[in-house]
This record gives sequence, C-alpha cells and structure tokens, in this order.
Amino acid sequence: MALSGMRGLSVFISDVRNCQNKEQERQRVDKELGNIRTRFKNEKGLTPYEKKKYVWKMLYIYMLGYDVDFGHMEAVSLISAPKYPEKQVGYIVTSCLLNENHDFLRLVINTVRNDIIGRNETFQCLALTMVGNIGGREFAESLAPDVQKLLISSSCRPLVRKKAALCLLRLYRKNPDVVNVDGWSDRMTQLLDERDLGVLTSVMSLLVALVANSHEAYWSCLPKCVKVLERLARNQDVPPEYTYYGIPSPWLQVKTMRALQYFPTIEDPNTRRSLFEVLQRILMGTDVVKNVNKNNASHAVLFEALALVMHLDAEKEMMSQCVALLGKFIAVREPNIRYLGLENMTRMLMVTDVQESIKRHQAQIITSLKDPDISIRRRALDLLYGMCDVTNAKDIVEELLQYLSTADFAMREELALKAAILAEKFAPDLLYVDVILQLIDKAGDFVSDDIWFRVIQFVTNNDDLQPYAAAKAREYLDKPALHETMVKVSAYLLGEYSHLLARRPGCSPKEIFSLINEKLPTVSAPTVAILLSTYAKVLMHTQPPDQELQNQVWAIFNKYESYVDVEIQQRAVEYFALSRKGAALMDILAEMPKFPERQSSLLKKAEDAEADTAEQSAIKLRTQQQASNALVVTDVRAANGSASYGPVKIPTNHNTETALVVQETAQPNGTTAKVDPQQAPPSPDLLGDLLGPLAIEGPPDTSATIEQNLVSGLGTSSSTIDELALATVGEQPNSVQPIGNIAERFHALCLKDSGVLYEDPYIQIGIKAEWRAHHGRLVLFLGNKNTSPLDSVQALILPPSHLKMELSVVPETIPPRSQVQCPLEVVNLRSSRDVAVLDFSYKFGASMVNVKLRLPAVFNKFLQPISMSGEEFFPQWRSLSGPPLKLQEVVRGVKPMLLPEMANLFSSFHVVVCPGLDPNPNNLVACTTFFSEATRAMLCLIRVETDPSDRTQLRMTVASGDPALTFEL
Repeated sequence: MALSGMRGLSVFISDVRNCQNKEQERQRVDKELGNIRTRFKNEKGLTPYEKKKYVWKMLYIYMLGYDVDFGHMEAVSLISAPKYPEKQVGYIVTSCLLNENHDFLRLVINTVRNDIIGRNETFQCLALTMVGNIGGREFAESLAPDVQKLLISSSCRPLVRKKAALCLLRLYRKNPDVVNVDGWSDRMTQLLDERDLGVLTSVMSLLVALVANSHEAYWSCLPKCVKVLERLARNQDVPPEYTYYGIPSPWLQVKTMRALQYFPTIEDPNTRRSLFEVLQRILMGTDVVKNVNKNNASHAVLFEALALVMHLDAEKEMMSQCVALLGKFIAVREPNIRYLGLENMTRMLMVTDVQESIKRHQAQIITSLKDPDISIRRRALDLLYGMCDVTNAKDIVEELLQYLSTADFAMREELALKAAILAEKFAPDLLYVDVILQLIDKAGDFVSDDIWFRVIQFVTNNDDLQPYAAAKAREYLDKPALHETMVKVSAYLLGEYSHLLARRPGCSPKEIFSLINEKLPTVSAPTVAILLSTYAKVLMHTQPPDQELQNQVWAIFNKYESYVDVEIQQRAVEYFALSRKGAALMDILAEMPKFPERQSSLLKKAEDAEADTAEQSAIKLRTQQQASNALVVTDVRAANGSASYGPVKIPTNHNTETALVVQETAQPNGTTAKVDPQQAPPSPDLLGDLLGPLAIEGPPDTSATIEQNLVSGLGTSSSTIDELALATVGEQPNSVQPIGNIAERFHALCLKDSGVLYEDPYIQIGIKAEWRAHHGRLVLFLGNKNTSPLDSVQALILPPSHLKMELSVVPETIPPRSQVQCPLEVVNLRSSRDVAVLDFSYKFGASMVNVKLRLPAVFNKFLQPISMSGEEFFPQWRSLSGPPLKLQEVVRGVKPMLLPEMANLFSSFHVVVCPGLDPNPNNLVACTTFFSEATRAMLCLIRVETDPSDRTQLRMTVASGDPALTFEL
C-alpha cells in the first residue's frame, strides 16, 4: 500500500490489529470514520498528503468488511492529481469501492482517457488496470478505440500492451460491438506473431472470446495458433520465467488449444499434420510424477489436448492411445487424477467410437464405483452407463444391482434409473424382468413410477413372459418386509396372470389372495386401489367359484365402501356389485389388452439425459433457444357440431421448434402416463372437470367445502392452514370478481392433488400435481372460458426460501375457449410452513385483472405415510428424548371428534395412525416420513392424548430427528 511516511495510517492499522474483540474493533473504526468524515467536510484545508492518507484508511476499513458510504468523490478526484502517489491511490481505491454503474465514474472518463493516450507508461498501466477491473458499457464505448491503438502500437512496452489486451477483453465482454470484426481480424493475425509470451498469452485470451462469438472472421488466425503450439511444444525461444516446472508456458498452451476448438475443422493438410504432431508429443510426454504442481500443469495441458483430439476426430490409432493413457490415470492413487481420467473417458465415449478400447478398462472402472469419494463414484457410474452395450450389459447391470444396496442415498435414484434403462435397452426379456423386480425390491423409495409402469407394459405385451413374471411376483410376496412399490407390481401381475400358475403348489387363488391381503394394512391409499382391483380379478379367475374366498373378498369390499378416499370407495362399490353378476364378470374384468407400441418413457429420459450431458466441442455449442413447453388445447368444432379439443402450436417471439404436445393415456389400475403424440390420437380435454361444459357454465365444485369442513376439525376455524400462508396476499382492486371462495379452493387443494384454484367470468385456473419424496410437479391449467382471446398473460412465482420452483414459459395470449398447460417443478429444500404465491395477471378487452394466489405446495405434500410396529416405534420414540427433538403442547378449544374421525383427518395429511401401539385406547399414535433436500427421508412420530370426558382439549407430542422439522410439524 506504499505506507512509507504515513505514520497516521500505520498507527490506525496497528490499533485495529491490537483490538481484543470485535466490539473494540468496531468502536475504533467508527471513531476513525467520524474523523475522516469531519476532515472531508473541510476539504479546502486538506493537503494532498492528508487526502491520500485518509483515502487509504477508507480502503483499509472497506477491506475489513465495513460499509464505506462516503468519500467516494475524494477518491475519484485523486485520479486527476498530477503526481504518481496521489493518482495511484485514486485508481486503486476507485477500482475497489465503485462499480460500473456508479455515477461518479462519468466524471473521470476524460481523465482516464488522457492517461491512456498519454506518454507516461505508469499512468497508462494504472488507467488500463482500473478500466479492466471495473469495465462498464460507458467505458467500453468511450475508451475501446484508444485501448485498441495501444494494443497494436509497436512503440509501447510489452507491459502496457499486456494490460491493453486484457482491458479490451473486459470491454468486449461488456459490449461486443466495440470490436469491429471486419477490421480487427487481420490485426489479430499480426498480434499472434508476437515474440513476447506475456503479450501473446493476453492476446490469446482475447482471441478465445472473439472466436467464441464468431469464428468465421478469424480463419486466418488458425495456422498462427498451430505455430504457437509448435513453438511451445519444441521449447523454442521460451524464456525461463515462462517455464513452469519444465513445461513451457502451460497457460498459453491451454488457451491456444481452447481457441482451436472453436473452429469446426482444419482444411489445410500441412497445418493439420503439424497440429497432430504437437498433440502426439503432448500425449507421449505426459506422465504422473510425485510433484503436485508439475502434475497439475501437465495434466491441464493434456486434458485440453484430449478435448482437441476429440473435437478434430483424430485417427483411431491416436484415439486408442488417448484411451490407454486415461486407463493409466484411472488406476493411480491420486483422487483428482482418477476423477479427471474418468470424466475425460466419458467425454471420449460420447464423442467418438472408441467403445471397444474403453471396455478393456471395465474392471478398473467398476472398482472406481466403490471409491470413497462420491464424485469419483458418480463419474464411474456415468462411464459404465455410457459404455454398456449388448456384450457387457449383463455384467454391468449385475454390478449396479449389487452396488445399489450399499450406494449413497444421494446416488440411488440416478443408479436405479440407469440400471432400469440399461436392462430395457440391452438385456434379454427374462433378465429384464428379473432386473426390474430386484431393483424395486432393493431401492423401492428411489424407483420412479415410470419404471414399474414400463415393466407392466413389457409383460402385458409379451405372452411368453407372463407366467414367469407372475411366478417371480409370487416369490417376492413371501418376503416379510416388502416395499410398497413391489406390492403394487406383484399385485397387478398376480391379478392379471395368477390363473396361469393355478396348478403350481402354493399358487391357488385362495393362497394368492391370502398373501396379498397380508400387505393390505401396511399400504397407502393408491396401493389399496390396486389391491381392490387384484381381489376382483382373482375372484373372477376362480373357477369354479370358491364361496369362502368370495365371502372374504366381499367383506373387504364392504369395509371400503365408506372409505374417505373417493377412488377407493368407488372401486369397492363397483367391484362388489360386479362380483355378484356371476359369469358376466369374466367379460367385464377380462385381461388387459396389449399396450400400443410407442417409445419407452425410460428410453426417452435416457435420450434427454444424453443430450444434456454429452460433451460438445466449442463449435457445436449454439445459442439455446428457449421454447415454450406450455400446451394449448383449443376448442375445435366437429362436423356434428359437438366440441372437441385439439392441440395448437403456441406463437412465441423466438425461433422455436414446434411445441411438444403431451397427452395422457390410461395406465394399469387407473394411473396415467405421458404418450408421444405422434403415436396416439389427440386426446379429449386433459382435465375435463376443469374446462368441460359443466365447469364453464355451472357453479364451483362443492368438494372444496367438504374438504374445508374436514380441515376445520383441528381447530375452531380454518386458520390451521391459513397460518401456512406467510406470504402476504392482498386484496386486488379488480373490477372482475372471482367465482367461489378462493380460500376454500386453496384449503381443498391442500388435501388433494387436483382441482380448481381460481375462477372468474373469463378464466379458470386449475392444478394437477404429483409428489414424490422432496420433488413435486404441478401443472397449471389456464382455461379461457370466452370466445375472445386473453392477452398480456403473465405468471410469476414468488417462492419462499425453502422451495426451489421453476415455471415453464407462459404464452402471452390464450386463444378463445382453449386451455394452456404450464408445468411447474418444485423441490423442497428444508422444512417450513411458508407458502409460495402465484402472481397472475391478464387482460380481457379493456379490463386488466391481477390476482395473487397461494399455491398448494404445502408442508403435508412432502409427507409420506409409513406404518410401524411396536418393535420399530418404541426404540425410535425413546431415542428422541426431550426438546428440541421432541416437543409437546396442550391444545384447547378443539372441535370434538371421535378417534376414527381424527384418524381419517391424519390420513388426509399423509400421516398414518398405527393402531394398538398406545396402551390407552383414548390415545392415537401416528407416523409419517418427511422429505426434503436437507433431511432426505426423516421419520416423524406423533402421539395424541385425548380426554374422553372433555373432547375439546388434547395433548400432542411430536418428535423427529431434526429440531426445525419438529417445530414446524
């Protein structure tokens, strides 16, 4: 800081360092700031030395982390000083304290320009350094021509030209128009002949930025770059100060090879031959040594050379040599080198056809899958996934399944998906069924619905597989502990194909029913619906009829006829009525037909992932065009005059591809899945209850009131869920009034996953959601109810801090009587009851409507019920002893409720009551699992103690392994 002769500054720094604590330091800094402020008020009495000293003090205080909101004018004024000490202080402090948008910078543009075009090289360096650090559009427009003149000037010293090149790079990044491509390409070619490596390195950084934006104008620079590499590779004319551990200027080599990757190809054979000779020399001369610094430098050059080899599609011999070299790297002890070896081998696999060479290292790659470092394990998984084909699929999939049981939770979902994709792509039919069932058994929590949907479709479409798949499902049901997803798959397969096993021991309809029925008390509502369908199918396949089995099944149907879940209730009623029709049941519950052939959703995921992760050379990188993935379904009049809905492409301001129209089709037991529109006919309205004729013309859904009454059971009013809305939602001064109660609609959607969020005379906003672990996907259905378009449509998500939310592009116009679907991705980061808000506005005619709506991405959506036995519950309950992990509160003024009603209420919040665990019959014990990115799967335990003589009060105890979660719960 040039402190010589500044005794006051030295004393101040010494005082700060001698402070015993933070408070003393703050007091000393405040005292000094007050003194500086007082002296600056009487600026006329300040000498240049004093002003310089106080500005240095301001910079030191700023570096300590304190705000310095005054004295900026004094610092800027020092730039105009004629002497070097004052000018140096002005430039340094201005660079640190001010940003590119500060108004004071406009005052010094002329002074900075005079220093740049002047003959004092020291002043030129100070000015270039400040401009390069601050940048800014105004600096770029005013100073870029002068900086360019300095760079190409032959009379300037290399020190000045280096700084001019880096300053021009910063200005170009701020405003690319400052460099005239037509006139500058020849000058760049001349600059690449520079002998000084410092200037050449700075110029190469500038060239990388220029060719990244447009390489066509700089073809003449390509042979020059190859000559630079030749010079460095042969160590010709490289000063000792630019040799790093025996490697000639590794930074310049890396920048030069990176610049070459922006050119699509090298046409000249002599230039191409020279370049490959250099690359061959780099590949042959790089090895792992004990010196860490030399390793880092040599490997930086090597991996950039590998990227260039892949980009240029070198001969197979050189590619094999690259693979062999990377094979040595993935076997060394140093984890950083192993990681880089695996990563570059994956890139090489994706860009060029060297799969056979990489397969030779399969054993070592599998060993890396068990490395202590998770980043290395991830790279090994990516590489195994990429190198898998028909010849090695069996070995790789078996290794992945074996690794699945010990893998980190952070990797299991990705691991399960990739194993399923590989099994479908490369494994024989029987092996595919085995792999998927093992996958579901070992990692059910991390198996998406797409995986088990696909195995059902696969088995349904292959008659030869059906007996084998049913037998395997029967084997898994013998296990005492079975994941719920496996229960779904087994129940579905046995419901459809158990009659094919009727002659095998242990496979009679009564025994199949008994095995499945054992799982019924432990599963959630969606699985109960599948089990009811299975019971009906088993009953249908029992010929001749078994009266005892029939009575058992009918008893279950009767039990669920009054169940709180409407889907289960409807199935129970209908199956009970159908099962009494005798022989007609065979036709009604016939075997599911084959699914139409279409692209697997898993393979589509694989293609999307490959498109996202494949390494692309710099020239292949192009501007990403943001297309709207919203779906418009318009009202199309059929010939008979009835209304049907068809897809319409959404007009956007971008040059986008045709929007993908996603349709839904029925899946096993009433679930839905996405279907390629080219292989399925246009579906009718995707959410008929939201935009059907009844919804448009009729009153709002009354189910919201029913759900609201259920919620109100926890307290004297509906404030229980209202408290979730910590974001302020004010009443909007709209001339358009909503239809129905917005709060009631929100409360209803807190307990179910589809319904109407908002409706007025012009628009209806519906929501359909699905939740898995800490991830959620909502689809907003924006329906125009009128014969005129809705314009100026805008939707903005205001997420709370604990949610990460991403909304797809919303079209500005919704066509008449049409519906738009806008997907919204949600990730729960941690526990909180704050609620996201949708700020939605549109224009209809002269009316501008704006509403703020709470979104039902609430706490209970990230709960998943789990049933526990006494042996599992009580050890967990005892281990969570006392606050903050276990909290207790007495709640008074509760609406009186019977215990079954309270259990149903808990169930609606995804909390399952475990009967028989509490010795007091007036108490309830409940369990659930909370999912977030921070806690992953966290077990939550709840105990409710009631007083039979006074049902208006209860005592609730909540426990979990996370204090914040316990408090929020």
